[in-house]
Amino acid sequence: MHKNILVMGGTRHVGKLLVQKLVNAGHRVTIATRGRAPDPFGERIKRIRVDRRDEAGMRRAFAGIEGYDVVYDQMCYSPLDAAIAVRVFSGRVKRYIMASTVDVYRGLMENQDSPYAETDLNVLGQMIDTRYPWHDPSRAVESYVAGKLQAEAYLYRDGTLPLVTARIGHVLAGPEDFTGRLAHYVDLVRLRAPLRYTNAAAASSFIDGHAASSFLAWAGSQDFTGPINAACDGGMSAFDLLHRAGRALDEPVSAIPAAKAGPAGELSPFDYPHPLMLDTSRAARLGYRFGHIDEWADDIIRQHDLAFV
Repeated sequence: MHKNILVMGGTRHVGKLLVQKLVNAGHRVTIATRGRAPDPFGERIKRIRVDRRDEAGMRRAFAGIEGYDVVYDQMCYSPLDAAIAVRVFSGRVKRYIMASTVDVYRGLMENQDSPYAETDLNVLGQMIDTRYPWHDPSRAVESYVAGKLQAEAYLYRDGTLPLVTARIGHVLAGPEDFTGRLAHYVDLVRLRAPLRYTNAAAASSFIDGHAASSFLAWAGSQDFTGPINAACDGGMSAFDLLHRAGRALDEPVSAIPAAKAGPAGELSPFDYPHPLMLDTSRAARLGYRFGHIDEWADDIIRQHDLAFV
């Protein structure tokens, strides 16, 4: 059955891949962005130009629209964004899917080394700080994890949207990845520079852009609600990722253990003091199967190598 779908975001990596899959499936797709980045979809989609963080602008942009079968919110980064979503879309959407992150489980790392199930996180018990300057662009990196967690908390406490929060593993992508996280490891390999790491055994969950967008497209066609983990089988620590990159590029690598553990991600992307793995049993029970990281990781690493200068 073809649906009327809104994607907030949709011009970068996972969002763009998601839109492509939805269009290919025959759905009517609208993307809502600030209009600053081009997209390749031409007349196959509709576009709404709006700043996701501007509540008055959001209200105006969607005032004359009856509603959507599915809304994918790729741009919900804080409880303020969540509050805007509630006030604009409550009663006007049949399914609301927020892109969340594996990092919402960070606060549990000292107490649990086994993979995290959705029920391990008491999202309703999370503090919501509406006074924090969430929309200050200079704080975007430092506020990312807390913002995603508090956005989930706000939406679940409010309860008016038919909500799914997709807690997605770390996305690895080719040279188009604006975060530069995988490129960091490829650069270390090619420069023959050492990696300083915290815990070689602290693996975390990963997924590639195609797998993440396929999962989101599938989730839009289902009727379950609540949080759901999304990650490929297998995991890697920062130490593992460097060595995988070395093997894929046939280069020697060097890794040096840090004298003491630092905050997550301080030494390099994906460096953690403890494992941060997702339990994807809920997705499996609902009939979804993720592939294994071994099926695609080396290819993506080599894509970066081709772009190396």
